[in-house]
Amino acid sequence: MSENTYKPLLESYEFANGIKLKNSVVMAPMTNFASHDDGTVSAEEEAYYIRRSHGVGMVITACVYVSRSGKGFPGEFGADNDELIPSLRKLADAIKSQGAKAILQIFHGGRQCPPELLPDGQTVSASAVPAELPGGGNGPVPRALEEEEIIGIISDFREATRRAIEAGFDGVEIHGANTYLLQQFFSPHSNTRDDRWGGSLKKRLTFPLAVVDAVTGAIAEYAKSPFLAGYRFSPEEPETPGITMAETFALIDALKEKELDYLHVSLQDFWSLPRRGTEDPRPRIEQILDRVAGKVPVIGVGSLYTAKDALKALQSGVALVALGRPLLMEPDWVQKVAEGQTGEIATEIDPSSQADLVIPDYLWTAILNTPGWVPVKG
Repeated sequence: MSENTYKPLLESYEFANGIKLKNSVVMAPMTNFASHDDGTVSAEEEAYYIRRSHGVGMVITACVYVSRSGKGFPGEFGADNDELIPSLRKLADAIKSQGAKAILQIFHGGRQCPPELLPDGQTVSASAVPAELPGGGNGPVPRALEEEEIIGIISDFREATRRAIEAGFDGVEIHGANTYLLQQFFSPHSNTRDDRWGGSLKKRLTFPLAVVDAVTGAIAEYAKSPFLAGYRFSPEEPETPGITMAETFALIDALKEKELDYLHVSLQDFWSLPRRGTEDPRPRIEQILDRVAGKVPVIGVGSLYTAKDALKALQSGVALVALGRPLLMEPDWVQKVAEGQTGEIATEIDPSSQADLVIPDYLWTAILNTPGWVPVKG
């Protein structure tokens, strides 16, 4: 295959608001467990981003908590108070210094937060329904959020957006995927409320859409130059009841009418097939693209390890392809495509390569000790 075949991956991309990316490859958001306990970015975390920001057109950071009640991971960095703006600025500058646009992913973990990371040890969610754990059993029972607290968290997303603007980021991505708080409000599994925040499908959309409006309102008020707002979502849930493709289509219909610059579909496998909620057997991403109908750009992600994988994904009609695990294994992924060295792209992690890959210690240990997550050389 001619190396010119991969040129579409290297072509620049311009959003409707004028922000231009040097190519069509995005670094997907990945938790790295490397921040300080006070929510500031560490030197090893900064180095990890610098190592991966040179090739891609845009970097979406690991998720940052907007409220202390929403810290979802050990070593997660924060955007919940103004004292963290210098730390955020340091990270934005580090990413942008390598020629990539910097997007801050903003998040609240809801019932998925480890209780020991929370100030009062109490998880919160839409309703007092625990998560079903993959290995069986349930997680901690969360406390259902009160009206005043819900309004407060919406405000926290707005304030985190203001801080991202002040810190010099190029945009924010609202994390509405992977079973965290926004998805918990949208899901019939985790939201059994009977007030304005839950019950019907339309009411379960109220909180996610209010967060979108708060974020885009902050951008309109504070941004002096073009600033991106994206929304990441997971198209289905395995639980019964749970989010189906039919409900995902309703979410898309609502989101594409908002002032969003892109939608980011969170998939483990780009070409995964639907479980339920549609009679159409085609991959989820194709049905999602049909539903979006060109109204807003879509970013696709999911096990796109090789240049051939990424090109095929781009040809599906997504605007941009995001790489997560591939950039853990191969920080020079884009450069190797550009230099005609696609055959040299690493698709496994060498257990002796931590220093060269600039991967923080906690993340490195997690990679080596989580079978099936990232391919590791035997």
